[in-house]
Amino acid sequence: MYQRRYTGPLQAVILDLAGTCVDFGSLAPIQAFQALFAAEGVPITQAEARAPMGKEKREHIEALLDMPRIALAWRSEKGRDATSEDIDWLYETFVGYQLAAIRDNNRLIPGMQSLISYCDQQGIDLGVNTGYSREMIAELLPALAEQGFKPLSVVCATDVPAGRPYPWMALQNARDLAVSCVQACVKVDDTIVGIEEGLNAGMWTVAVAVSGNQTGLSLTEWQALSEAQQRVQQQMAHQALSQSGAHYVIDSIEELPEVLEEIGFRLAGAEQP
Repeated sequence: MYQRRYTGPLQAVILDLAGTCVDFGSLAPIQAFQALFAAEGVPITQAEARAPMGKEKREHIEALLDMPRIALAWRSEKGRDATSEDIDWLYETFVGYQLAAIRDNNRLIPGMQSLISYCDQQGIDLGVNTGYSREMIAELLPALAEQGFKPLSVVCATDVPAGRPYPWMALQNARDLAVSCVQACVKVDDTIVGIEEGLNAGMWTVAVAVSGNQTGLSLTEWQALSEAQQRVQQQMAHQALSQSGAHYVIDSIEELPEVLEEIGFRLAGAEQP
């Protein structure tokens, strides 16, 4: 039986933002969610704040309020369960916290400049997608441009019918970049739901373990760990993300050019994601 197989070059790399190519440790969203809930008298832990990471931010708030401990704490503080009006209010308030946190966490992750150079040399286009809204991304894109990163496609969860794990953001990136075949795309993300997005879009997927949400440490905090401590954190993050179905799991985008090279060889041999 005839099966069509793409054997051309890689055409596009689609990167998540926080924790993948900017904001080592994916700190901005966590700082904003913790500040938001603390102001409501319902403090949440960093682990709780990170659990729904990768989702559109209003959906993230809903997911937090669905957690039994947080739901109970909310009920105890407010005297009732959270309503859709509460979620609307929380989201509107969250935007201010998020904008401030983005301003404090807008540096490119080490290795991004090398990735840009590699993709330029290979004729591979770079796009980004994110759970941030357009309002939030407007705060971040100028800072990225100042550092030399100007993605050719930027897609927010609020631009498409549904965010991750649905494939629509990644497919919109592919459309923006005029990609001829989804198998010529690589989706890179630091969350399981983001890897699921790439898989659902039929793309190659690369999970980022150390620089992102799974480890959750700033670059300074990571570098302060001993080698033994780093190995423990690294192994835990790799193990968690290997369960996502990602084709590759790496520490950070510093390793991505080598992976892209291997994917290119695999495509030339008619392998598919």
